[in-house]
Amino acid sequence: MYRQFYGRRGFRPQSRRSFGSGRGFGGRRIKTFDPSQIVNLPPAFPETKEYVVTHQFSDFLISDILKRNIALKGYKTPTPIQDQAIPPILEGRDLIGIANTGTGKTAAFLVPLIEKVLKDRNQRVLIVTPTRELAAQIRDEFYSFTNGLGIFSALCIGGANMWRQKGDLRRNPNFVIGTPGRLEDLIRSHNLNLAYFGTVVLDEADHMVDVGFIHNIRNIISQLATIRQSLFFSATVDNKVAGIIQSFVKNPVTVSVKTSDIIQNIKQEVVKVINPNTKIEELHKLLIKSEFEKVLIFGRTKHGVQKLSDSLVARGFRADAIHGNKNQNQRMRILDRFKRSEIQILLATDVASRGLDIPNVSHVINYDLPESYENYIHRIGRTGRADKKGVAMTFV
Repeated sequence: MYRQFYGRRGFRPQSRRSFGSGRGFGGRRIKTFDPSQIVNLPPAFPETKEYVVTHQFSDFLISDILKRNIALKGYKTPTPIQDQAIPPILEGRDLIGIANTGTGKTAAFLVPLIEKVLKDRNQRVLIVTPTRELAAQIRDEFYSFTNGLGIFSALCIGGANMWRQKGDLRRNPNFVIGTPGRLEDLIRSHNLNLAYFGTVVLDEADHMVDVGFIHNIRNIISQLATIRQSLFFSATVDNKVAGIIQSFVKNPVTVSVKTSDIIQNIKQEVVKVINPNTKIEELHKLLIKSEFEKVLIFGRTKHGVQKLSDSLVARGFRADAIHGNKNQNQRMRILDRFKRSEIQILLATDVASRGLDIPNVSHVINYDLPESYENYIHRIGRTGRADKKGVAMTFV
């Protein structure tokens, strides 16, 4: 049995009553966020007019060969953040982008920065992300935009071969894309000198702060060249994130794409489970329905996610799982299989809830309750992307 509620503009939990205690896959009692308790809360933000895009990609002052690669990806009309961010980045301005994943922000900074390198091959760009998956995703999008341009990159992330990464850095690539921990390792070993980078991007900055990278970020910022172009992207800006902004950008342009723009495309449903022992049966009944074409299921623990994946495979579903007990290559292979629809169901811990751009996810299922409102928003944001409709279901 389940009941439906629809995304509303800017709804936020107004009190601690949205939090309770739940149990993860392993039965351990944990603090959780129950979205069923915010259904009737009033909107926290006033209604806003829909943004009207003012450019086509063909209008931007970029090279024809880059426009060709953009067209080959099927891009014609920019998303709101691309429309607002690309012109000031092309002008060399610092920028703060308040944007969720799924708004097209990767292309918003890659397109103008690739143009910057095309005009000056001595330019070097550092892109810092909180997760390996997001870094790899940015690198993949970089490949598609730079096809035939002779611009190279190095992907510097944990869980991958460091010797290969050191070799890639010795080639002096124009773009270095990495996670804070591995970047600091390469700095300490004198394989990476940030003084040579005239452009820096911090992506998903709020998540980097959430997972404890704030000291790493401050250390990285302290080693950058004083004269640089700095781009800062974050879904939210609290006091800690604001403190980083002050030391990072100078006279920035601010571009904001609200969370509510994403939520409106997502129909949210709560699945009431009376007997915990029948939870997997309730899930099975949903997954056999024809509309559940491409499903992302979130759980709280590595062990529980893997156990549920094994159970679904035993029931005949095409499923697999990504979590911290699998190495980077395994996780990327599984993600690629899911993107290409070789598997129907991907199970994940919150390692996959931020930054991943997986096309055409029809449903997100919170099999375990998220621990916070922010985690809930980022989880369900894996569906309803690129103006498509999606469904998010939460077991309660």
